[in-house]
Amino acid sequence: MFKRILVANRSEIAVRIIRACHELGIEAIAVYSEADREALHVQMADHSVCIGPPAARESYLNVPNIMSAAMIHGCDAIHPGLGFLAENADFAEICETCGITFIGPTVEAIGKMGDKARARRIMHEAGVPVIRGTSEAVEDEASILKAAADFGYPLRVKASLGGGGRGIRIVHSEEELLRSVQLARAEAKAAFGSPDVYLERDVQEPRHIEVQIMADKHGNVCHLWERECSVQTRFNQKLLEEAPAPRLGRPLRRRLADLAVHAARAVGYVNAGTVEFLVDRYGNPFFLEMNTRLQVEHPVTEMTTGTDIVKEQIRIAAGERLAWDKPPVAVGHAIECRIDARDTQRGFAPSPGRITLFVPPGGPGVRCDTHIYTGFEVTTFYDPLLAKVIVHGRDRFEAIRRMQRALREMRIEGIQTTRDYHLRILSNAFFRRGEVDTSFLRRHMGDA
Repeated sequence: MFKRILVANRSEIAVRIIRACHELGIEAIAVYSEADREALHVQMADHSVCIGPPAARESYLNVPNIMSAAMIHGCDAIHPGLGFLAENADFAEICETCGITFIGPTVEAIGKMGDKARARRIMHEAGVPVIRGTSEAVEDEASILKAAADFGYPLRVKASLGGGGRGIRIVHSEEELLRSVQLARAEAKAAFGSPDVYLERDVQEPRHIEVQIMADKHGNVCHLWERECSVQTRFNQKLLEEAPAPRLGRPLRRRLADLAVHAARAVGYVNAGTVEFLVDRYGNPFFLEMNTRLQVEHPVTEMTTGTDIVKEQIRIAAGERLAWDKPPVAVGHAIECRIDARDTQRGFAPSPGRITLFVPPGGPGVRCDTHIYTGFEVTTFYDPLLAKVIVHGRDRFEAIRRMQRALREMRIEGIQTTRDYHLRILSNAFFRRGEVDTSFLRRHMGDA
């Protein structure tokens, strides 16, 4: 087992990883930008290192500074968390070259799944159903127009190296196609460093369902069942997740799980990962992408399966076998609400400022993963996620009621947050019946 791990991230996920390290008897080294000098993860770590100015590209994306911190402190592993460098194959390779274990998948798996067009091709060859689309990035105007004519409208223009809902444009006609490709390329270049985009047929009002998988270095692959992630904004940003997915049906649930394991085996996957699917209105699943990292919504799976995915990541990276030889039994129902520093009355605009009061929720079946505290300064440098409130109940009805109670208990003053918006979602009749798809907010909330 490792003796010292550097946590190459910030906010609630850094806190989450540090806690896992301490429970395993491992020292945790935190890195931080000048803006995060008083951050909770810095206070909780055994040692901490400033790696640069507030801008992420000069700190949390500064590979030389991060590697120097790891080597100076004698770290034998680095956990990248999520976002930033978590799916950066070059960073994983640098760790490997320096003799430091990257807690995540192999360089090869990250590379294969990081290019979404390539991932589609691999999955198609492996027999995993994919949405009709191009198998390579589209280049010249003629090939773009021909591909669009072959697939028909509506279709999606998507960044090849995309993620987090960025670099995507929905196109309904040939008149808007080339302009949409141009916009998607610009956004992809700014967000991911590559302007490559591909085309795929748009699935109308699908459900977004993902399957958590774990795999060790000994060839064992296991799924931890699925999560419903359909409640998302028009920018494909998730707001609320739950496990298990409501109204799914046992046959489809098992098929999604089997497809996810098959997909992981097809790329020789190791460590934690998520295989994401779109499920159309007829119950047909299509591979969307594979996230080669820990997901923001992993706690709902932990709550229903009684697992600790982060500790399992660390054990697998250290060479241990999976803790399970078959999928753990999922019990009850879990829901996660992402509480962001956003003003829902102003189009979900960021709401920076100082938190003058923070009271986290508690009580039976309630978990709050957060990095904030009274007096914490929310800046515009990073993602506006403040806290993840996760609840577990005997069934979905109890989980909904418990989440409503927990959110009403939670107090965050000094800035605007999405707490009240989540309460509106939980009270919505369609949501309460489990009738959700990716158009839920647009159709039933009217303002997201």
